[in-house]
Amino acid sequence: MTNLMLEIKNLNKSFGNRLVLQNLNLNIEAGTIYGLLGPNGSGKTTTINIICNLLQADSGVIKINNQPVSEITKSWLGVAPQENLLYKTLSCKENLDFYARIYGVKAKKRRQQIIASLKAVNLLNRSLSPVETLSGGMQRRLNIAIALVHQPLLVILDEPTTGLDLEARYEIWDLILNLKSKGITILLTTHLLDEAQRLCDRLAILHSGKILVEGTLSQLRQLFPAQEIILIKTPQETQAISIAQKFGFLCRRYGTDLAFLLPQPLELKEIFPLFDGIPLDSLTRQSIQLEHIYLEVTQNK
Repeated sequence: MTNLMLEIKNLNKSFGNRLVLQNLNLNIEAGTIYGLLGPNGSGKTTTINIICNLLQADSGVIKINNQPVSEITKSWLGVAPQENLLYKTLSCKENLDFYARIYGVKAKKRRQQIIASLKAVNLLNRSLSPVETLSGGMQRRLNIAIALVHQPLLVILDEPTTGLDLEARYEIWDLILNLKSKGITILLTTHLLDEAQRLCDRLAILHSGKILVEGTLSQLRQLFPAQEIILIKTPQETQAISIAQKFGFLCRRYGTDLAFLLPQPLELKEIFPLFDGIPLDSLTRQSIQLEHIYLEVTQNK
């Protein structure tokens, strides 16, 4: 039997006449990373607040480790919000001690957990450093350490790498995967689709309070109406689109890129003759990525 760490059934929430969550269903298996994706206003924050028992749902059931959400389950949750919950003039150790006290961690265990949390985020050598002396990436890691200090069963990471440079982002990604290797269950929200693709075992795309698609990346790829994408740059786009449509290729625009969705993968030597007579500045084959799936399911919603 699958061990569910988080189970959400038929969750509904409205603010006045605005329906924010509509019959939301979600299951997260223990020891996995689950990505909850969606644009601003899709209902991600409302869902997190209900999980944390900070907001009351209109209807539906949420269980954490098979127990309904309550004051008891709060201690089973660790949350690292998008905005760092750090006191800049206090040291890393002092910040963790403050939050461990709030969680009710006893003195002897508190000392052990502060050390363990700093080790987990690779900041033990900066334990006495004031937060204001840390880099942005270090501060994000400390923010995650705060979510770990009371040994939660489920950790919610809300946009953990927003605003970080690429090197710091890679450090956070390694940290998240390391937490998973220790058996910690993670609910991740992010606008960075490459981040979600790298880290998550399962993904859900939320839009206007509804889950549009859900599954592993492999399962989501099966929902995409093509097996390969080609990107074309040409001064004669109208003619290229006309030719592509003759062969049954769907046309998409990804930013400034003109893309055609191929029902079957083709070699370049098979593709070029199809556009004979059209000047091509470039032609690139691409595999189906999460960003393509995301755009496909959200664009016309």
